Amino acid sequence: MASPRGNCETLGYFGIITKLIMKIDVGHVAKLANISLSKGEQFKFEKQLSEILSYVEKLKEVNTKNVETTSQVTGLENVTREDETKPSLSQEEVLSNSKSTHNGLFKVKAILDQ
Repeated sequence: MASPRGNCETLGYFGIITKLIMKIDVGHVAKLANISLSKGEQFKFEKQLSEILSYVEKLKEVNTKNVETTSQVTGLENVTREDETKPSLSQEEVLSNSKSTHNGLFKVKAILDQ
């Protein structure tokens, strides 16, 4: 099974990348996100992600040598607001859609050995 990050293979000479092959395992990512996808949806999303990654690779070809580094372009500064307390869902409402609970908490499979 491919990693959720995909299988990346570079082909080249002395570390020069000449081709990038990227395959995203959308089925695995959907399973991790607890999302059901049909085979058609998986194929569609794999195709779309592949096209996005190909476009990003193409952007790497743009000469940015004389372009000034930019962190944001709006000119706005410190766009923040004060924290406000607001009503929230009850514990019962939050846990109502969970597959498994224990003592009023979400119960999930262990991910660590110890």
